[in-house]
Amino acid sequence: MWAITKASIRAMFRSPSAVVFSLAFPLVFILVFGFIGGRSGSVKVGIDKRSDTASQMYQRLAAAPNLKLVTDEPQADMEDDLRKGRLTAILRIENGAVADSAAPALKLHVKTSTATSPDNKAQLINVLQMGINAANDVVYPRPSIAEIIPETVPGRQYKPIDFILPGQLGFSLLSAAVFGTAFLFFSLRQTLVLKRFFATPIHRMYIILGEAISRLLFQSFGSIVIIGLGYFAFGFTLVNGFVTFLEMLVLCLFGLIVFMGFGFVVSGIAKSESTIPPMANIVTLPQFLLAGTFFSVDVFPAWLQPICKMMPLTYLNDALRKIAFEGMHLWDLGPQLLVLTIWGVVVYGVAVKVFRWE
Repeated sequence: MWAITKASIRAMFRSPSAVVFSLAFPLVFILVFGFIGGRSGSVKVGIDKRSDTASQMYQRLAAAPNLKLVTDEPQADMEDDLRKGRLTAILRIENGAVADSAAPALKLHVKTSTATSPDNKAQLINVLQMGINAANDVVYPRPSIAEIIPETVPGRQYKPIDFILPGQLGFSLLSAAVFGTAFLFFSLRQTLVLKRFFATPIHRMYIILGEAISRLLFQSFGSIVIIGLGYFAFGFTLVNGFVTFLEMLVLCLFGLIVFMGFGFVVSGIAKSESTIPPMANIVTLPQFLLAGTFFSVDVFPAWLQPICKMMPLTYLNDALRKIAFEGMHLWDLGPQLLVLTIWGVVVYGVAVKVFRWE
């Protein structure tokens, strides 16, 4: 068993696909979301050449952090960008001051197109309205009927990395367990290694345990790298410090054991090596997209959410987030662990039925 374990560890560290699926892909996603985390998107607005750029309103818009004003493009190019949705709007600030003091001092002409994003348009209108209100408070000071009394309570900021990193951990475990196990055991069967094992005193349980232990060790290394990068580079939240880290690691290994059962099933029913990727993707791709890897399950339509909540990766991702950010312990995650255990019992029962020596 230990000989199989050591040989499998060497093979995984020498396998480019194992390293890519277990480490490279999750690390790339974490780096991308870590660098963009906490930054809100800016609205791109063209400024008409006839605008009054000396006005107080223009100065306020230029200072707005979520607006990007385009002033150096020709008018025809801005019109073309507006029709293609590259600009949210073209803004013309007109000095409309007249003798009547009740008339507005400025007129803001906002030209949009049907290609304009409704969210960006709403954000632009909100910024313009806030600028107008702030200018009114300066030019036309007046008493207010209400007063806002702010109160702040201590809390933890939920950063994008706190959601993304557990999802990438789950993705890494699922991909490595299903693809790695399926390809490995099919290769052992195809090269008649399992058949030779069958002629020796070794029991099939030791073969499975040897491969399982090697993957547990390999994925432990991967999980440590992923959590460490998120914590030290992007401030990933570990509420209880090292204790939280250890509990996440234990949960990752438990999830890996469950997911390896899918790999055993795929390797047992695959008729050729070319059929493994489609079959493995049937298991992994829906979970990767629907199990809360990149965004919450709650954003899906109501009819789809029950399907999402049947997937084992959903419960692993949820458990990892509750441990890391909410400070829960393993003994507080009864529902999540129960569902994962049920999946493990079912999938290993199927794996035993479809296991073949050759």
